Amino acid sequence: MARRRKKGGILFGITSRTLMLIAAALLGLSYLSVIVNPAKVWWMTVFGLLFVPAALLNLFLLVWAIYRKSRAVLIPAVALLPAALFAGLYFQYHPSGEREEPAGDATDVKIVSYNVGRFRCGASDMTPQASADSIVDFLNSTDADIICLQEFHLDNVTDIKKWFAKRFKGYYLDYYVYTLRSGRVGNIILSRFPFKGKGKIEFDNSTNLALYGDCSIGGRNLRIYNCHFQSYSLSVPHLAKSIREDYREAVKYTENKMKSSVPIRAGQVDIVMKHIEECPTEAVVTGDFNDNPLSYTYYRLSRGRRDSFREAGNGFGATYYAFRPFLRIDYVLCPESVQPVGHEVVHNRFSDHYPVVATLRI
Repeated sequence: MARRRKKGGILFGITSRTLMLIAAALLGLSYLSVIVNPAKVWWMTVFGLLFVPAALLNLFLLVWAIYRKSRAVLIPAVALLPAALFAGLYFQYHPSGEREEPAGDATDVKIVSYNVGRFRCGASDMTPQASADSIVDFLNSTDADIICLQEFHLDNVTDIKKWFAKRFKGYYLDYYVYTLRSGRVGNIILSRFPFKGKGKIEFDNSTNLALYGDCSIGGRNLRIYNCHFQSYSLSVPHLAKSIREDYREAVKYTENKMKSSVPIRAGQVDIVMKHIEECPTEAVVTGDFNDNPLSYTYYRLSRGRRDSFREAGNGFGATYYAFRPFLRIDYVLCPESVQPVGHEVVHNRFSDHYPVVATLRI
């Protein structure tokens, strides 16, 4: 009987250590995903997406090992050490208090970045017209200085300038839209500061793009980039149906979509980064990156810039409602010389994204 218990204990120990090693390896690969170009190894992006569940699994194994007084506790403990550096990408806490007024020549500028989902992705009972009206009312209520919209869409309106002039008083307009069978879709920048220059960065065979405008703010020249990168093109309803009917079809569907979209997004990011590096002024980079913070996309675009969420956010930073509270894919990034003093993710359901409202001290 004692021999059987001993064999069972050995088998259990081997199994538990194997599970710990697998969980630790999974978390380790998620760390590496930020530096591996997915255009070359697309599946590394998957590990970046799995960071939160992998970290939670290792945390559970750590607590379990401590409870069991297992010497294998070092495996999840070591695996979790770097996670402390990345946790702030997903959750932040900054004590609330009265914000100090800008001193000297400093100016506070409020920026909104919002993927409006073509006005078709709001709550299930919301029509496109109701979505558009609600979004316009919300944006006006923010009293923002700069508004960056992605997936703006109009069905039949031919004069976009008049559409915005009627709804947004006192703003200068920079836009580029593609004309499709279903209407016009593209990116918009509204600014209370006149544009000294503006332009667009188009991507091959895609309606995704980056728009930029040059403004003088508080005596400083800044370029505002409004980016919308390639999505995963995954249909959540289709995926849910596939999982119910045939999980193998769901896996194949997901793999095919990611295999085609991930390298495209990486190429788009490299194009925009090259443009930013050649920019004669400092740049604020906003938009829907369609990638989580533990990714090549975020790593490339955030280097040398401050993330308004990390500097001034509170709670979970998720901006995509379907996978709240973990999926943060919309950002406001600013130069090191600019101080983020406010960041809010507004949990309305006028689109499938939540708007990001950031205040930058320039």
